[in-house]
Amino acid sequence: MRYPSPWAAPPLATFPPIPPTTPSPPQPASSLKPPLPSLPLHHPPSLHPLTSSATPPAPDTTVTDRVFLEFSLCPSYFLNRTLGEYDLSVCAESEPLGRLVLGLYGNLVPITVSNFKAMCNGSSGSTYKGTLVQKIFPGQFFVAGRQGRRDKGEVKPPVELARNTETVDSKAFLLEHSRPGLVSLCLSENDDDDDLKLSPNYHNVEFLITTGPGPCPQLDSKNIVFGSVLEGLDVVTAIASIPTYKPAERIRQYNDFAEFIGDGRAKTARAIWNRPLKTLYISDCGELKVAKPTLPPTLP
Repeated sequence: MRYPSPWAAPPLATFPPIPPTTPSPPQPASSLKPPLPSLPLHHPPSLHPLTSSATPPAPDTTVTDRVFLEFSLCPSYFLNRTLGEYDLSVCAESEPLGRLVLGLYGNLVPITVSNFKAMCNGSSGSTYKGTLVQKIFPGQFFVAGRQGRRDKGEVKPPVELARNTETVDSKAFLLEHSRPGLVSLCLSENDDDDDLKLSPNYHNVEFLITTGPGPCPQLDSKNIVFGSVLEGLDVVTAIASIPTYKPAERIRQYNDFAEFIGDGRAKTARAIWNRPLKTLYISDCGELKVAKPTLPPTLP
């Protein structure tokens, strides 16, 4: 009996033959099913990868209160001043310039509006009446309400005002200084003395009004717009046209250098820049009572 050699190759495997295939006959076009349309991929609004359908509401600029400011010129102011108290509101040779009626946005910034009304009607222990317009920036805005000494035409520091927490609230800075006639609380443009600002009883009441003709984007997000001029834009234009003190270019260069080396006198010198060359002051102010509690922004 012969045994297979262990080194012999294994036998080849065999497979059954593959039967021939016959092609199926072509089907008519009517029997073919149309392909399913592709459906767009929708995301829930809260999970959308690029955009969100939720938009923040527009600031409420409903006019809830109205106040007035009357402006005048006093040619004899510097002639009649003494070392004692002098109230500009009793200027004997006053030249009326006109009246502004301001609409205030009490729903948007209620504390700022309440404090401004109190300064206009005198319930704050102080008033804007008889105080100077401190600075005029041609083509931009003018500033009034600087605190200090009454004999210098400045506002007496008020004592009966609420602490304004809106100055640190981002919602209070939503409105832009986009057109003439907007009333804004001065924050970045405030020039009250540092000694006053460090007082625990300090209340910022300095304000500005834009004069146009264009916007003032440098004021946006830095000052609080809380109202607008409803009547008297012609008075705003007249105020903007009053000439101001403009230093020569060499004085500006010296001042810039003094500020660069830390000379404190540079800031003191700049305090008189852009001051009106005429004595422009608020001769009267007050609150206007209206029958309706709210007014549309377009109505005077």
